[in-house]
Amino acid sequence: MDPIAPGTSILRHALATRIWHWINAVAVVVLLGSGLGISNAHPRLYWGRYGANFDHAWAQLPRFPAWITIPANYNLAISRRWHLLFALVFAFGLLGYMIVSLINRHFARKLALRRADVNLAHLAEDVRDHLNLRFHDADDPGAYNSLQKWSYILVLFLALPLMILTGLALSPGMDAAWPWLLDLFGGRQSARSLHFVAATLIGGFIVVHVALVILAGAGNELRAMITGKWKVPEA
Repeated sequence: MDPIAPGTSILRHALATRIWHWINAVAVVVLLGSGLGISNAHPRLYWGRYGANFDHAWAQLPRFPAWITIPANYNLAISRRWHLLFALVFAFGLLGYMIVSLINRHFARKLALRRADVNLAHLAEDVRDHLNLRFHDADDPGAYNSLQKWSYILVLFLALPLMILTGLALSPGMDAAWPWLLDLFGGRQSARSLHFVAATLIGGFIVVHVALVILAGAGNELRAMITGKWKVPEA
């Protein structure tokens, strides 16, 4: 395969990916903000079925400031309403994206693991490339590198489903319909803890993702996520 000349415009993101990305961006911001508002109501995490003020908590969370919560003033009922509304947007958006990505073979083209992607030496080299601000393959700059593949695979197929399933387990209505959900996670408090852990991992992924977008060239990356067109950068 001949190297693609710098400055060449290529199609990097399909329409379905771009639509899901922006819907998901809005949904995740609202979910994280409203989730922190809910956390402020009882900022302690437990394992098992029960947990209250005098029980042993494995984690004591901080009280999150008003500028990062939804709504800004403490209101548990409104935080829950925002959270539940955008949980539906998030879950059905993810479902639609998964179906379309299977049909148009987006996962097969972008996320299929090669032998090099599971080679520790290659992964270490990929880490060094990122530390030296080299993010793209010289021969195929439009392809995802190994770290991108692993991060997207872990988020899409582990962290996001875990957050959705634990969120369902925390819903009294879902408990009545599917009582096995709470048993699956070892009780309501375990489900709540896992829900918070998954949300924290996703929040961390977002921070790293935004930082790498800025370092890789925010204008080029944003244009690609809006129009689909991405210009191959200089080596």
